[in-house]
Amino acid sequence: MQQGLFYDEARIYVRGGDGGSGCVSFRREKYVPYGGPNGGNGGAGGDVYLVATAHVTTLIDFKKRSHFRAERGGHGGGKDKQGARGANLEIPVPVGTVVRDAEGNVLADLVENGQRVLVARGGRGGRGNAAFATPTNQAPRIAENGEPGEERWITLELRLLADVGIVGMPNAGKSTLLAAVSAARPKIADYPFTTLAPNLGVAEVDQKAMVLADIPGLIEGAHAGAGLGTSFLRHIERTRVLIHLLNGLADDPLADWRQVNQELELYDPALAAKPQIVAVNKMDVPEVRERWPQLKLALEAAGAEAMAISAATGEGTRDLLRRVAVLLEAAPAPAPLAPAPVLRPHERPEQAIRVRREPDGAFRLEGERIERAAAMTPWGNEEAVDRFQRILRATGAQAALEEAGVESGDTVRIGNVELEWE
Repeated sequence: MQQGLFYDEARIYVRGGDGGSGCVSFRREKYVPYGGPNGGNGGAGGDVYLVATAHVTTLIDFKKRSHFRAERGGHGGGKDKQGARGANLEIPVPVGTVVRDAEGNVLADLVENGQRVLVARGGRGGRGNAAFATPTNQAPRIAENGEPGEERWITLELRLLADVGIVGMPNAGKSTLLAAVSAARPKIADYPFTTLAPNLGVAEVDQKAMVLADIPGLIEGAHAGAGLGTSFLRHIERTRVLIHLLNGLADDPLADWRQVNQELELYDPALAAKPQIVAVNKMDVPEVRERWPQLKLALEAAGAEAMAISAATGEGTRDLLRRVAVLLEAAPAPAPLAPAPVLRPHERPEQAIRVRREPDGAFRLEGERIERAAAMTPWGNEEAVDRFQRILRATGAQAALEEAGVESGDTVRIGNVELEWE
């Protein structure tokens, strides 16, 4: 895990590729001067996926780039040539990333390497004129534009995947403990807030491996964001067991223990309910060793399971890990966050037509089908405009506009299209 500033949240814009436009074309060959329509359809735009990968550990890359768009579909061609489908775009994110929409709903919880989620669909390809041929209109000169790709802003939130979280006040010795029991080499110094980012390490005891996370020191008000508290607290939500490390040289270790537990409770009661072992650190100091019996009695009287260790010398750390291993066997694995049901444009029931007035007096016409039809209409094609007017009548949009008081010369906006009502 990288030291320094840890990027564990990012907001990005994703857009599926636009669909390719259909083609207006007619068969023209020797001895066939007036052949039928053979304009091909456009290809669908590419989709945008988020893919969890173990090769990425932070969200720092999204600070440099926040807009992502998949490839658009190819345009249709004559002789019934279909446009190529746009390439999908796969965006790598760290394992443990929670994906939310603009309203804060969970779209996915990517907890496994290779897990992927669709976050923006590509638009449909527009139909070529061959698709509009009917017995009464055998030579249509109409084709559709490609449908715009789905677009949205989403929030990425990284929550570390660790079995054990090491929590405590600043300078309790969490980084020293992690370095003592694993191959992790976090920055260690004798002053508060040495650790500015969570660190991960893998420890093994009695042929049992466990992943530990050294969570930066919690201070009063951490649940409300003090000292980046909420950013750090989210990383222990997935842990199954907590090692609560106390500085044996602190003025009042018992008060420190209560304060950190209070911050856990205020942030999420489920955190305070996790199995917890209190490890009193710095037993290599004679003063701490002398006060240990009294401190042990006080902690046990308060309902805590307490052990004595020295992260600096390794004393008691193996026994601590063995006890953690026992608790891990009994603790259930954390369940991934349940994604909210997502209804996408191609799946959800047709929206009712809505008309509203905008501040400048223009009419805004809203509705899934009518907005899609407007976006796919080539407005320079008279036959296509006539078709759109038929859609207005068939969907009830024209009646809704007239009921709202639209008059000749008024401006009507449908999606990104602006029309003058006649």
